Amino acid sequence: MSRLWSRFGARTAAVALLSVGVAGGFYLGEDRQTQQQGLTAQVGREVDRTEYTYQRERQADHRLQSSRQRAAEYQAKLRAKAAAKEAAERAKAAERAAANRKKERAEAEAKAEAEAKAKPYDGPIPASCAEYSGNRKVGCAVMLDKGFGIDQFPCLDKLWTKESGWNPKASNSSSGAYGIPQAVPGSKMGSVADDWRTNPATQITWGLGYIKGRYDTPCGAWQQSQSEGWY
Repeated sequence: MSRLWSRFGARTAAVALLSVGVAGGFYLGEDRQTQQQGLTAQVGREVDRTEYTYQRERQADHRLQSSRQRAAEYQAKLRAKAAAKEAAERAKAAERAAANRKKERAEAEAKAEAEAKAKPYDGPIPASCAEYSGNRKVGCAVMLDKGFGIDQFPCLDKLWTKESGWNPKASNSSSGAYGIPQAVPGSKMGSVADDWRTNPATQITWGLGYIKGRYDTPCGAWQQSQSEGWY
C-alpha cells in the first residue's frame, strides 16, 4: 500500500506543479477569465486521471493480495489433507499390526493348548514291570522285549485301557475291531499266532508291531489317539 501512496503523492505533486505553472500563465495572459476557466478544467482532469490511476492500482493490489491469500489457503488445505491421509494410513497400519498380533497370540495359545492336550505322558515312570499285574504285566514285559523303554509303558497302558481295558476278548461289532489292541479286523493278529482270539501275549505282540510301524513308539500312538480319537 505504501507503493500506491507514493505513486499517488507523486501524481499529486505533478498536478500541483502544473497548477502553479498554469496559474503563472494566468497572471501573464491577457484574458484572465478564460485562462482561469481553462486552468480549473485542466487541473480537474489531471486530478481525475490521478484518482482513476490510484483506484486501478489499489484494486490491482487488492486482487493480488486476495490471490495470494487464496493460494495460501489452498496450500494449507492440501497440507491438511495430506496430514489427515497420513494419519489415517498410520491408524490402519496400527490396526493391522494389532490384529496380526492378536491372531498370532490366538494361534500360539491354540497350538500350546493342542500340544498340552496331545502331550503323551508326563507322569511317573514305573521302576519295573513288577509294579503291574495280569495282562498289563505281560504287556510291559513284551514291550521291553521289543526294545521299548520302560518310560513308554504308561502311554501304552493309557492307550489300551482306552481301547479295550486290556480285555483280550473285547470286540466292536460296528467296526470289527477285536482284542487288546483292537485290531481291525481281529484276524490280522493271526500273523503272529493262531491263538490270537484268546492269547493276550499274541495280541500284545501284534499290537506293538503295529504301533512301531505306524507311530514309532507307544507314546506316539497315544498322542495320535488323543488328537484324533483313534490310532
